[in-house]
Amino acid sequence: MTDYDAILFDNDGVLVEPPTDENLVDAAESAFRAVGVENPDATHVDEVVRGVTSDSLRDVCSVYDVDPAEFWHARDRHASDAQLAEFREGGRARYDDVAAIEDLAHDLGIVSSNQHRTVEFVIEFCEFDDLFDTYYGRGMGVEDLHRKKPDPHFLERALDDLGAESALFVGDSESDVVAAHRAGLDSAFVRRPHCADTSLSTEPDYEVDDLYDVAKIAN
Repeated sequence: MTDYDAILFDNDGVLVEPPTDENLVDAAESAFRAVGVENPDATHVDEVVRGVTSDSLRDVCSVYDVDPAEFWHARDRHASDAQLAEFREGGRARYDDVAAIEDLAHDLGIVSSNQHRTVEFVIEFCEFDDLFDTYYGRGMGVEDLHRKKPDPHFLERALDDLGAESALFVGDSESDVVAAHRAGLDSAFVRRPHCADTSLSTEPDYEVDDLYDVAKIAN
């Protein structure tokens, strides 16, 4: 075990339930309509739902002669609105085991690849204000696409905020594990039901079932 100065957490799928694919697909289709594309190919819709890169965004937008910046702003706005609605309507909630980390003596932070606007909403809606000392999501412009994990940009900013030299990053995806290692952090992969069968090509420092296991590592 390592004595950590801080513990950082991914948000979706770690602290709160992940968004549903159905809602994200609906949001992406709405974004296409907002820029004048009424019947986008289903493959292109899927490509802008998850794992979007600057190159893949440009390729999709070129098919429809749509400005990537305009489309991406519409995509992120609709995706964020859809996620906020999921929480308000009871479709998503914080995980019960967040209680396991409430008494940790460490500085805590959130680093998400979701929109910062969405993370800010979650902080307030889930009453995380007093639990986390710093939090980051990405901006809604195309310039922030390359800062998504596995890029360590926002992890490094969170570490700076906390003045931490050593930290554990807790996530539920391979990009979380890679981002942690690129930032020089230990990683913990949480095998929630939605990622129980995920195969990782990068070895995390820890594999855990829930946040109670994370609390044991921290203590």
